[in-house]
Amino acid sequence: MSGSLGRAAAVLLRWGRGASGGGLRGPGVRAVGSGGGSGSAEQLDALVKKDKVVVFLKGTPEQPQCGFSNAVVQILRLHGVSDYAAYNVLDDPQLRQGIKDYSNWPTIPQVYLNGEFVGGCDILLQMHQNGDLVEELKKLGIRSALVDETKDQDSK
Repeated sequence: MSGSLGRAAAVLLRWGRGASGGGLRGPGVRAVGSGGGSGSAEQLDALVKKDKVVVFLKGTPEQPQCGFSNAVVQILRLHGVSDYAAYNVLDDPQLRQGIKDYSNWPTIPQVYLNGEFVGGCDILLQMHQNGDLVEELKKLGIRSALVDETKDQDSK
């Protein structure tokens, strides 16, 4: 991870730990059990296309088990994305390896928007920083909370 991305991730991690005492689960965030044996390409294809936003992470949105998974959860939270499916790869070794094979991406977390693989923490953080995430969410019909925040600041 480059220096600036690493520093930004560290800021997000510190911010996330201090925010609202762990109330990360929005009304639509679903920490979904893998259902067992979810490693086949057909099953994974169905999972990533089932919801507009899908995240495969270590832990759950309420209790991420690694800093990178926490950063992804915090980025989504900053944008007000409250309706997404989250799959804990630590619950199912087949799912953990299967999603890596499916995406041809070696690390977790992994983020999918509208069934398309976006990337991991570093990519999502970069998209957040350069504004691309706002645009991608808009394509899904999701209005980023940061758009409203920017307008509020401009009107002051």
